[in-house]
Amino acid sequence: MKTLIRAARSAGLAALLCLVPGLCHAGNAKPVAAKPGPAKPDVVLGSMEKELARAQGELGKLTPPAYYISYTVFDQQTSIAFGLNGSLVTSQSGRKRQADVIMRVGSPELDNAHQENRPSAISSDSLPLEDNAAGIAHGLWRLTFSGYRRAATAYLNVKTKSEVKAKEDDLSADFSKETASHHVEYKDVAPGAEQKAMEEFARRFSRAFRNYPYIYSSGVMVTSEKSLERFVSSEGGRVVTPSTSVRVVIQAETRAEDGMELMRVETFQAESMSQLPPAAEIEAKVERIAKDLKALRSAPVAEPYDGPALLSGRASGVFFHEVLGHRLEGQRQRGDEEGQTFTKKLKQLVLPEFLSVTDDPTQHSIGSTHLAGSYDFDDEGMPAAKVEVIKNGVLRNFLLSRMPIKGFDHSNGHGRAQAGFMPVGRQGNLIVTSTHTVPEGQLRGLLIDEAKKQGKPYGLYFEDIQGGFTLTQRALPQAFQVLPVMVWRVYTDGRPDELVRGVDIVGTPLAAMNRILVTGDTTAVFNGVCGAESGGVAVSAAAPAILFSEIETQKRQKSKERLPILPPPGFEKENKKAGGAQ
Repeated sequence: MKTLIRAARSAGLAALLCLVPGLCHAGNAKPVAAKPGPAKPDVVLGSMEKELARAQGELGKLTPPAYYISYTVFDQQTSIAFGLNGSLVTSQSGRKRQADVIMRVGSPELDNAHQENRPSAISSDSLPLEDNAAGIAHGLWRLTFSGYRRAATAYLNVKTKSEVKAKEDDLSADFSKETASHHVEYKDVAPGAEQKAMEEFARRFSRAFRNYPYIYSSGVMVTSEKSLERFVSSEGGRVVTPSTSVRVVIQAETRAEDGMELMRVETFQAESMSQLPPAAEIEAKVERIAKDLKALRSAPVAEPYDGPALLSGRASGVFFHEVLGHRLEGQRQRGDEEGQTFTKKLKQLVLPEFLSVTDDPTQHSIGSTHLAGSYDFDDEGMPAAKVEVIKNGVLRNFLLSRMPIKGFDHSNGHGRAQAGFMPVGRQGNLIVTSTHTVPEGQLRGLLIDEAKKQGKPYGLYFEDIQGGFTLTQRALPQAFQVLPVMVWRVYTDGRPDELVRGVDIVGTPLAAMNRILVTGDTTAVFNGVCGAESGGVAVSAAAPAILFSEIETQKRQKSKERLPILPPPGFEKENKKAGGAQ
């Protein structure tokens, strides 16, 4: 969206790890309650630990020394089923085992991963699928020595630049000192989805789109992922966590007569197929998509606007994720290339006093809605934690990985990454709460009152938003663009609300956040996948509906393609009755 997943160590091995100075902090490992162990010895975890001990024993002696090494192995069973107009287009299932080796050379104060050199610390490749100790060890060995070469070269470049460049504003260390975590769990969170059930789901819910000739492209995609993530580090960390997830994406597209592409998307996320909403609810969403697209085709194009606006709870969640959440991520507070919108605003009012914002990956649901951004340990082996970033409008904290920033020396469990990417501070479950609320039914009237107060003929109601992006680097405008789907003009003279299309919300964060007047009393959730420099990670954003005194919009870019000349198959007669191609 910045454009929207870990068996006790033997005493003997612990002693071996501590032989190399600067590489081991096993004595600081945090004990936890025992978790269900594997039915048989974990060959992969054992190979990781043995190869790590061997690597740190040698690489820690070199110049420059490798002071930190971690291995993460992702075992993933992924299935996908894609349906189009009631037929199955794709059905695939596969297994993948991937290793990420993090290699930090130098010292925590200055290492090869300094600033823009972060990618130099990670090496990734596939490992054998079979639990063959020799094959797994060989794969890790290859990644380790190639990773050291790359990291050592990068470190020498970092040292040279640090001596010839001007002093940086934030002189924090490059890597934080933490208590290593021990958490080993093999129990399935939920059973993996059966391929046949996924296929039938894709057929069933894509079938309804055949009834609508104006829908030119549509599909229902079901993806299921069952994974086991193993993490070990030279600090003595050992984390094994299983997870399962099912994600459904229902998408349909059409085109207005002026060529504008129109799209509606609905997503559902759960830990298993059985936890998805009832069939009747999903069918209703499909029908709603079709109805919305038909209305959008004939809706007028909105003109640029600057005035009062009301965002639904779901739309507000996306808005806060893009406009605020990304600017609260730790790595954006340091480095001369970052805009640092909120870096110097600690203990200052950045939102109205009635609003608070937390990011809590330990919370797995709100009501009956599953939160996609939940996790128990982040991708640096740190325990997930609830972080109160804004309390009563005042900025208190940031979302931190193991990259320290001025005033914050430790991770708070938000180092996240897609496999193959270097972890950085990322959002998980961003939750907005309010103490200044009114019943949802009163918000429309308040929007009309505000529009009248400002002399506007109407206010805008943003019912749904499909995504957006934000710019955080100072070489670019510190701006955001949010992409609404269903937008209504709410007239002050009593006329019925009017659906409009081609609207993008634009603006700058400091101005936008201080134009919030009041919120609704019901929280809504948006689940999605956010893409940024550490890849795509699952996120959730939860917020009440929010009334703004001012929001600016612009026209959306559109295509100039004509409508199809031929009618869809099966609708030839309807086309003749209408007097030509539609």
